[in-house]
Amino acid sequence: MNPNYHGEQNQLELAGPHHNEAMQARGMAETEIIQLAKRRDATAFEWLYKAHSRRVYALCLRMLGNASEAEDLTQEAFLQLFRKIHTFRGESAFSTWLHRITANLALMRLRRRTHREVSLEGSGEFPEAGRQFSNEGGQVDLSLTGSIDRVCLENAIEQLPAGYKLSIELHDIQGYKHTEIAKIMECSVGTSKAQLHRARKKLRGLLREKFDWQWFPQTQRNQVPLSSL
Repeated sequence: MNPNYHGEQNQLELAGPHHNEAMQARGMAETEIIQLAKRRDATAFEWLYKAHSRRVYALCLRMLGNASEAEDLTQEAFLQLFRKIHTFRGESAFSTWLHRITANLALMRLRRRTHREVSLEGSGEFPEAGRQFSNEGGQVDLSLTGSIDRVCLENAIEQLPAGYKLSIELHDIQGYKHTEIAKIMECSVGTSKAQLHRARKKLRGLLREKFDWQWFPQTQRNQVPLSSL
């Protein structure tokens, strides 16, 4: 463990609730708070943690599938934020920059866990040009859900490769647009769209298999249209 770990963690915990409330009462913009954080203002870091930790944790949980590991990685992501915030130049949204840090940490942990490369790219061909892939508003694709039980959907997502989980979590669940996801994943917008298309296709296949076996008699299983999923 890095000997500076606990020292940095303690610095993040120095701010008290009254300081945080004062910052909120002043109506400071996030850009101002980020500038304070760059000067190692503990209250600013606390504000950023409260503002972004829930979505960071959700991404960690989706990628790792374990609540304890997700909590640990969330803390690691904010420690990285503490160390690297001086490098943030505002070329993308702060949340996009923070999620890129988090995604990289999650992928590194998965690589250590599996001892093999975990790629953001899935297999499959680039989809047809001009095809409409998704609702840019970030709403979950209704064709994926339908009447499928939420638990069944979550279980199916957990079976996806890491890169596919990342695409589904960022776009369909957290509502990021492809331009933002491309920055997080450090790829082109077209690659982001293709990745989501392949992820949804794989997810539909998993859901169809589950749907067929659980709710239809043997004679009807092959008659369930994919469009119903």
